[in-house]
Amino acid sequence: MERRRLGASDLEITPVGVGTAPISSLPGVWWVNWGPQDEDDSARAIHAALDGGVNWVDTAPFYGWGHGEGVVGRALRGRDDVLVFTKCGTKRRPDGDDHMDLSPAAIREDVEGSLRRLGRERLDLLQLHDRDPSVPIEESWGAVLELVAEGKVRHGGISNHRPEEVDRALAVGPVAAIQVEYSAAARRVEEAVLPHALERGLGVIVWAPLASGFLTDGFSVDALAPDDFRRTHPFAGRDFAELHDELRARGGTVVEGAVRFVLDHPAVTGAIVGARNEREGRDLAALAARYPYDPAP
Repeated sequence: MERRRLGASDLEITPVGVGTAPISSLPGVWWVNWGPQDEDDSARAIHAALDGGVNWVDTAPFYGWGHGEGVVGRALRGRDDVLVFTKCGTKRRPDGDDHMDLSPAAIREDVEGSLRRLGRERLDLLQLHDRDPSVPIEESWGAVLELVAEGKVRHGGISNHRPEEVDRALAVGPVAAIQVEYSAAARRVEEAVLPHALERGLGVIVWAPLASGFLTDGFSVDALAPDDFRRTHPFAGRDFAELHDELRARGGTVVEGAVRFVLDHPAVTGAIVGARNEREGRDLAALAARYPYDPAP
């Protein structure tokens, strides 16, 4: 399976990694509910993807408020050959909503919790999860680099930030990668963010390449659980029939076409694809193994 260097770091990743937001659902606890999820199915999904050759998993304390990291940690017990990427800064309010806190103390608190839940001594990639305008990014990035120096973090990354903020972080120290939302249905980052990453030599990890499931074969909002957050997603009222046809022409299936779409961009290093059961884990590994695909007709 092909592996790609993540920016200027020493991390080499497969084109597709395991996304864990969908297996982190806790109805009534985490508002980003993906419907019922069996934890044994979650473990089997992760194992199937890794056994098929995928070498990285992306998670976050935000996912199920630690539940997702706990699931990943149990699934990866005894597997030191897997790269683990997580994030920091998203905090829970008493009413269940969330807010960003990228102060150095909050970052350190998140890292200690992540290491414990994941059962790791070091995180391979720690990413600032989202923007926190109340804290200068220089302070946040300085805290990440301190954790790198202490050996608790191998590399730092930045998720969902503006190019000018990434440049400010770069002035403090190395940035291995950025993480952005990118799919055939959400292409805004093509205008400035992806060109900026290419210019700066940054790795790019893409989240939601399948548009949270809307770019999958047979997807139906009506089939979702009543409290699934995608029922009120901005995409829920959009007609994807024409785009599905375009993606099938590109990759044979909507899923393969959607993954191929993001990976074909010269700035993109890897795509995060969620898997919820063993079959989806095998399918994820097969997607990674088939890339790079033959040129589109």
